Amino acid sequence: MANNLKVTLVKSLIGTRPEVRKNAKALGLGKVNSSVVKEDTPIVRGMINKLQTYVKVEEI
Repeated sequence: MANNLKVTLVKSLIGTRPEVRKNAKALGLGKVNSSVVKEDTPIVRGMINKLQTYVKVEEI
């Protein structure tokens, strides 16, 4: 069974590069403090890596 990750946007995306905003939207993150649960895959990890200063990640 694969692990799941809870990803929470903790910092505003105002003034960031379009690439960063597109990754956040693709993960399902919109407003600050919004959270999503995603399956732990290399693709999701890569997207989180691009957002590492803007998100908090917890394993569940």
